[in-house]
Amino acid sequence: MKKKLWRGSTIQSIAVIVLPLTLILVVVSFGSFQIHQNAMRSLVGSRDQRSVLTAAGILESEIAHRLYAIQALVGLVNSNPQTQPEAILSGSQNLMEDFDIGTAFVDIDGTVIAANDQSLWQSIQSTSEFKAMLDPVQDGSISTVFTNPLDPQPIVLVSARTDRRNMIAMGAFSPGRMIQNALQGIYPPQGQIAVYIIDPGYQILYHSGPTTLESGPLQHPGVGEAFKGQSGAIYTRVRSDEHVVAYSPIKTVSWAIITEESWEQVSSPTLRTSQIIPLVMVPALLLAILAIWFGARQIVRPLQALEARAAKLAWGDFKPIEQSVGGIAEIRDLQSELAHMAAQLQAAEQSLHSYIGAITQGQEAERLRLARDLHDDTIQSLIALKQRVQLAEMALKKGDPVPDLKELENLTETTIDELRRTTRALRPIYLEDLGLVPALEMLVTETGKDVGLEINFHVDGTERRFSTEVELALYRMVQEALNNIVHHAGAGHAAVRMDFHADQLSVEITDNGRGFEIPRTPAEFTPQGHFGLLGLYERAELIGAKLQINSTPGKGTELVISLPYQPASI
Repeated sequence: MKKKLWRGSTIQSIAVIVLPLTLILVVVSFGSFQIHQNAMRSLVGSRDQRSVLTAAGILESEIAHRLYAIQALVGLVNSNPQTQPEAILSGSQNLMEDFDIGTAFVDIDGTVIAANDQSLWQSIQSTSEFKAMLDPVQDGSISTVFTNPLDPQPIVLVSARTDRRNMIAMGAFSPGRMIQNALQGIYPPQGQIAVYIIDPGYQILYHSGPTTLESGPLQHPGVGEAFKGQSGAIYTRVRSDEHVVAYSPIKTVSWAIITEESWEQVSSPTLRTSQIIPLVMVPALLLAILAIWFGARQIVRPLQALEARAAKLAWGDFKPIEQSVGGIAEIRDLQSELAHMAAQLQAAEQSLHSYIGAITQGQEAERLRLARDLHDDTIQSLIALKQRVQLAEMALKKGDPVPDLKELENLTETTIDELRRTTRALRPIYLEDLGLVPALEMLVTETGKDVGLEINFHVDGTERRFSTEVELALYRMVQEALNNIVHHAGAGHAAVRMDFHADQLSVEITDNGRGFEIPRTPAEFTPQGHFGLLGLYERAELIGAKLQINSTPGKGTELVISLPYQPASI
């Protein structure tokens, strides 16, 4: 009787405790799967939104580049008043390479003066878009998209007025080819994501990937929002699947970019694995629960309390994790470790905010410096140059002797030097043309010359070339190190040495400045204000290099970058 009762009690215990607990664990597992699914859904949406904003920025830059090119062609006409338009067109092919359909000079009545394809311009002379471009604004105009009557391909015109007999410079390019060349690095043509570029007339200018606009772009999600100047990502149900639609305006030409893909297809392998795991674990969970029958209350409840406190960490609430949940020693140790990790996470979060703030301030300071340089030097030189040209024109009109043009030549050379210095500050153009060693040598020379600091440059070994990303990262790291020397070290002498060893490249930057106490770990760089050093570490990790810093207060600093050779870089 007692035996039966014991058995009954055991069955009741299993029914009351084990089975519900097992069910709870299974439910928690599936709940975790749902949470993971929602996280993946949100991640794909955020990724697509960032990608579409990047693509819109690239296209706006491409269109602005073509506007600058036509303005440069106008500048050639204005600076060479005696040169025939045909000669200017034939001599500026490199400048006009972005206008794949053609370039021309026309008068204000639309008559073609010179063109590299007369038939093209004659065929579009009667279009309203061509006529609208005969009165461009001062800085140039961009037309809407239209088609050639003889060749039904979309065309966009860019025009700007010259100073010569009301002559207008025009360039024509294919928006589809421009978009394809600009976006193929972000969205491969055969990829799983559908990409659409749509103009204000709801004409599809470009499409890659799967077809998703079967019913046309007019009612498609995201299109109307993009034309209203909005950007974002929305989710829409397509049959049994859910798609993420990202959208953004291309403000320069009032176009819209729309991307669409099934987020479930992107993450389905991981989701299937996560869905199967709970089913596989059910038998093991039953055995485990039976094995820890009497210890469940001492483990499960504290773990649940600890889980609830740990979940609040995701919302930035770091205090609950410090409150004890009790339980066995292992759980208390786990909570102690979690509390320690939470403290480190909080410190890292604060450091990240400080680092981002420092980067933002640095960017704004650099923009302010460039704006001042352009305003105080380049623009003033251009104004003076324009005034000299106007004086020469007045002398020509009056029949007076033309002033000496040597001053114009000197002023032009000065302006060119100022622009070159500004562009070198933005992008080391010599890096791609000449390589890392000449670019660094020029950087060292110009830095020392600008601040009056003696900086030696020395190279040992046979020079090797690296990928563009690696060379640019090394260049920026040396540039940052020299900036630190100039602004913070108070040094009287510095040196940059490059050693091309058999298995690696070593770059050593030294100075005899005041030195500093090196933080124990990179995590301490931001709290101590060493944002430049943190940036050096980040760049080194991105290219697989090792960064070593040796410094003693009062005895200068030594910074060594070691980059092993990779097969692709030899």
